[in-house]
Amino acid sequence: MTILKGVALLVLAFVYTVTLEGLARKITARIQRRYGPPFWQNFIDIFKGLTKHSISHGFIFDFGLLMAFGGTVATVLFIPAGNLVVFPGLDNVFVVIYLLAIGLLGMAMSSVGSGNPNAGIGIGRALTQMLGYELPFMIVLLGVFFQYRNSSLSDLARMQIESGNYNAIVMPIGALVAFISLLGMLGKKPFDSFIAPAEIASGPLVEYSGKYLGMLLIQHSFATFIEVGMFVNLFLGGGRNIWEFLLKFFIVYFLAVIISAIMPRFRVEQAVKFYWKWPLILSFVQVLIVISVSGR
Repeated sequence: MTILKGVALLVLAFVYTVTLEGLARKITARIQRRYGPPFWQNFIDIFKGLTKHSISHGFIFDFGLLMAFGGTVATVLFIPAGNLVVFPGLDNVFVVIYLLAIGLLGMAMSSVGSGNPNAGIGIGRALTQMLGYELPFMIVLLGVFFQYRNSSLSDLARMQIESGNYNAIVMPIGALVAFISLLGMLGKKPFDSFIAPAEIASGPLVEYSGKYLGMLLIQHSFATFIEVGMFVNLFLGGGRNIWEFLLKFFIVYFLAVIISAIMPRFRVEQAVKFYWKWPLILSFVQVLIVISVSGR
């Protein structure tokens, strides 16, 4: 049963996220007064890439790609999707963050292994920006853990549903900080300097082609599912069933897409300065409120 649930969650994550990414390209184009590709174009790009040959740049390049793909797929299995929970009670937030880091480090290792300077610049920017958004995000998470004395994603979602109070309402400042951090995780504007297509030719992705590019597009879809899914479970109570979870996922993802479509791009140093200013201050304020209200 666990294997079947795992396969079902992976299929759901792939089909739903790739579909949303296709719709996001269309919506972004319409906001910018362009026509845009059909929403199924992302499926065509992925499956066409998987049928083509790839160019390898050595063992580190190949191994890092497999590490990124494997780490991200393993992380998806720990994201509850409504009542579809593969590992109930074991989906600890720290496990998710640790496994996701393996995928990100694999991606960094593979891209740098290509030897392309644009890839190195992109990875450098991505890791620098990660230092910016991880700090306020982790402080907000500490407030959530302190409030519930629990760090399991499925348990946190269940407790919000049973109490009828979602963390987005109980901890609005923390939810705002987490959403701003989510924009950085997703690489949405104004925090997309590490891919900047017109500046560094998509940065980390610049040397991938064929099957490797297809695998990275799938890995990116899974990473999006993990990051948005964490936010939905932590601050919107997950869902009583899959459909409720997917609806909340849809709203959060397209809010990020619309913001991204109308915002300019920060330079990486501007992004870090921003995250270490207002989001960091607000995260401390949220934690102090949680501690004072809890009376502990």
